Amino acid sequence: MHGYQTSARVKKKLSYVLFFTVLFLLLSGAAMFLWNALLPQIVHVTVINYWQALGLMALSRILFGRFRFWGGRSRGTGEGPRFLKDKLMSMDEGDRAAFKEEWRKRCERRE
Repeated sequence: MHGYQTSARVKKKLSYVLFFTVLFLLLSGAAMFLWNALLPQIVHVTVINYWQALGLMALSRILFGRFRFWGGRSRGTGEGPRFLKDKLMSMDEGDRAAFKEEWRKRCERRE
């Protein structure tokens, strides 16, 4: 039975990889279409081909994305939201009050 579970897990991972690869390729086509339909008239840039659009999608993913499609962790901490909840729940009343006061001060500065 263990071999079947491993095989099913591998098939599931491969289907995810295939799905996101096809999605990325389709979104590259959409980016090319939108670029060519809008930007040449608005900002007077040249028309791009599919491979240039694919390169722009990859570059934007590298610069702005984190190559994370499911699950993942929050930025900077290396832990998800559950980590913060667990940390807050483990504080005693004095620490929790100090934490709330600090965040109250930070939020007041923004207004």
